[in-house]
Amino acid sequence: MIPIRDHNPSNRTPFVTYLLIAANVLVFLAFLAFPQDVRFLNSIYASYAMTPNEIVAGEEWYSVFTSMFLHAGWMHLAGNMLFLWIYGDNMEDEMGHLPFLLFYLATGIAAGLVHVMSAPYSGVPTVGASGAIAGVMGGYLLLFPKARVDIFIFLVVFIRIIPIPAWIVLAVWFAMQFFGGLGANPNEGGVAYWAHAGGFVAGFILTLPVWLREGGRRFWERTDYHPPHPEAQYRFVESRIPKMKRR
Repeated sequence: MIPIRDHNPSNRTPFVTYLLIAANVLVFLAFLAFPQDVRFLNSIYASYAMTPNEIVAGEEWYSVFTSMFLHAGWMHLAGNMLFLWIYGDNMEDEMGHLPFLLFYLATGIAAGLVHVMSAPYSGVPTVGASGAIAGVMGGYLLLFPKARVDIFIFLVVFIRIIPIPAWIVLAVWFAMQFFGGLGANPNEGGVAYWAHAGGFVAGFILTLPVWLREGGRRFWERTDYHPPHPEAQYRFVESRIPKMKRR
C-alpha cells in the first residue's frame, strides 16, 4: 500500500520542497562518483552518519544534521523523496518557505535525538531523511486530515489506485512505526522506528502554533479539513494499445 500523490497541489511553487529533494538526490549521486573507493565512502559515512553512542559521548553532534542528507540506497532515497513530494508542498504553502525549512530541519533533529534516546549505546550509523519527512507527515495530519491521497495497492493479481483520506494513511503509517519500535531492538540496526515515530510527533506538536494561528477548529471548518486549494482532477487515459481477441 504505497501513497503516490495527493489531490491538492499547492498554490505557490514549493521551492524549499524542491530544494530539499534536489539536495538529497545530489548528495546521493555524488557518492556514485566513487563506486570503487570503499575506504573513502566508509570514511564519509563514519564522519557524517549519526551514531548514537558517539552523540551520547558528546562527539560529532553535527551528524544529527548531516545524516538527514545521506541515504543507504536507491530505494531508501526514492521512498523518502516520494513522501516529501506528496506532503511537503502543502505544508510549505501553509507555513511559508523559510518557516517550513526550519520546521523540516527541527523535526529531523528531533527524530535523530529520539533515536539516540532509544538506543544510546548503539554503534550502528544511522542515515536518511525519514525522521524529518515523518515530521512533515505529522504536521499534515493536523492541518489536512481529510485531504485525499491516492494509494497504489498491489496484492498479486489485485492492482488498484484508490483515493482515501490522509488521516487513514498517516495513522496506519504511524501505527506501523510505533509497533515496529516495540518489536525491534534498536541496537541491532535496521529501520529506525523510534526516529520515525519521534519525528512524526514532533511535527504534529510544532505545527500546533500554525493551526492555532489559522483559527484551530475554525480552520478545519473553513477548509473542510483539506488544503485550501481546489482539488486536482486526475483521470486515467485509456490505453492506445489495440485489444486482440483470443482464438
